[in-house]
Amino acid sequence: MSDLDVQIPTAFDPFVKANADNSVAAGSKEYVHVRIQQRNGRNSLTTVQGLKKEFSYSKILKDLKKEFCCNGTVVQDPELGQVIQLQGDQRKNVSSFLVQACIVKKDKIKIHGF
Repeated sequence: MSDLDVQIPTAFDPFVKANADNSVAAGSKEYVHVRIQQRNGRNSLTTVQGLKKEFSYSKILKDLKKEFCCNGTVVQDPELGQVIQLQGDQRKNVSSFLVQACIVKKDKIKIHGF
């Protein structure tokens, strides 16, 4: 037998590539996540995270508040960075606004919630 005929089985680790891909924090920067959080009773919050840092969050928030007649704020989270919070269920409104304003492409928005 020659050296080429002998194949030594190697250990296969399926998580090597997954660990290399997850070098970014849990909140992936390539997608914009639009979520709803239930508060008490009928009240809820809509959160927007993952926008690029080059955008002015306060200006986007000002336009969102004016467009949808709701209140909101920008919150600094240690893990996720800056997060926009709006009153009420504004998930579809926010996603369509971000696409129309050419801030994010439609395929880069993920809408979460019930």
